[in-house]
Amino acid sequence: MRLEGKVAIVTGAASGIGKATVDLFRKEGATVVGADLKGADVECDAGSEAAVKALIDEVADKHGGLDIMFANAGISGGLASMFEQTEDDWTEILRVNTIGPAMAIKHAAPHMQKRGGGSIIATASVAGLRSGAGGAAYTASKAAVINLVKIGAQQLTGSNIRVNAICPGLIETGMTEFVYERARAKGIEDKLGHLNPMKRGGEPIEIANAALFLASDEASYVNGHALVVDGGLSSSHPFNLQAYGRTAI
Repeated sequence: MRLEGKVAIVTGAASGIGKATVDLFRKEGATVVGADLKGADVECDAGSEAAVKALIDEVADKHGGLDIMFANAGISGGLASMFEQTEDDWTEILRVNTIGPAMAIKHAAPHMQKRGGGSIIATASVAGLRSGAGGAAYTASKAAVINLVKIGAQQLTGSNIRVNAICPGLIETGMTEFVYERARAKGIEDKLGHLNPMKRGGEPIEIANAALFLASDEASYVNGHALVVDGGLSSSHPFNLQAYGRTAI
């Protein structure tokens, strides 16, 4: 019961990482409100400041405060290049993926201050670390999230509110469903995740476990950090073992 007595909000909660996190947080004793456009406890447009503020205020008022805010909602925008994506594509992706977490920090922090502290977590991505793991706008939006949590941690100095991000690698979720379906249709599902040392894709629960750590008191000294959970994908530039005269064990 690592979150016993805590009140938490998770956005993007209808499926994938969000749903797994809601279930895990509840198992660990938290009162959790899951939010999504549909299919969750409450409906919320995570990229709208008015909607995010209303959600946070309502949960805090109903449950006596707020301890954990997981700004997980996001959209991919597909794999279009910078030369294919339009201004509207960029605006919508940045609205949900970057402005959404910024608004979550802005409106969750005052409620957490009343509780003497709290944990704010945002979902970034390995795509935010370097190019090659997503479309142009998506990659830029997630890089912004990584810097956003550092800014949030600094601007909340002395508040005992920690602000961190998680950078997932390839995880089977609704966002990546088309990748998995295409691989299965071609009979190459075993190739998914083959670029990382673990040689596999990840599961939503593996990201939820990372969120649980960051939300819990076990991470009481972790702040302004982007925790990478990608099977080792981002630990190296792409290379070919055979080119170095080596083979895998």
